[in-house]
Amino acid sequence: MELSLQQLATASGVLVTVLATQGSVPRGPGTRMVVFAQGELGTIGGGHLEFQAIAHARLLLAGQTEVTELRHVLGPSLGQCCGGAVALQFERVSADDVPRLTAQLRPERTPLALFGGGHVGKALVKTLAPLPFAVRWVDSRDEIFPPDVPDGVDCEHSNPVQAAVADLLPGSRVLIMSFSHAEDLDVVVACLKRLRERGDLPFVGLIGSKTKWATFRHRLEDRGFGADEIAQITCPIGVPGIAGKEPEVIAVAVAAQLLQTL
Repeated sequence: MELSLQQLATASGVLVTVLATQGSVPRGPGTRMVVFAQGELGTIGGGHLEFQAIAHARLLLAGQTEVTELRHVLGPSLGQCCGGAVALQFERVSADDVPRLTAQLRPERTPLALFGGGHVGKALVKTLAPLPFAVRWVDSRDEIFPPDVPDGVDCEHSNPVQAAVADLLPGSRVLIMSFSHAEDLDVVVACLKRLRERGDLPFVGLIGSKTKWATFRHRLEDRGFGADEIAQITCPIGVPGIAGKEPEVIAVAVAAQLLQTL
């Protein structure tokens, strides 16, 4: 049963925090979940470890224990063979803690700029929404964005589209898949200029075939970019070995590649 922090307006909860870890474990230090008498929000990794943590949190809620720290070894006794150890902290929380918990439970997200609102762009937005990316979705066309954009995705109309490159957040990953090769090239050029000046875009990916990329390479050379600079562009995009061309298949392959950059 998944709940929200609004539940704290009418009932207390227990914040469970992974304090420290050793060896192989499901989640790292700082991972948190909130346990209520009925239901919970978030996860510390699932399995029997989480089952035991929820049970202990509910004992604390019921006043049947005062123990606020536990250490679990993930061995046969828990039915988990990870081989590591996890130290957990338990803290009673109420409505007064909602602002703090909202910040603590919000996953850290890496900025990502997606240029292009076509079929692959739409599929990518849906795939990326639950992943640790803050998506800035950019297109030069009016009314291209669908009405059901997922939470956490910011839509931006930019004409010319490459103008949006200048104020991307440092560390942004960039995906380029506009409706035209001319726009794609303009965005690639803007990214390469920014990389030349600031070097703060760790991944710039361009959708397209090897033939498209060969043409783009020649055009970039004609504009004065060297081989080392051009090599900073990834094209084609997506993890290798996935041959499907359906937008949803491409989206999964590209999302997996982006996760490898984190």
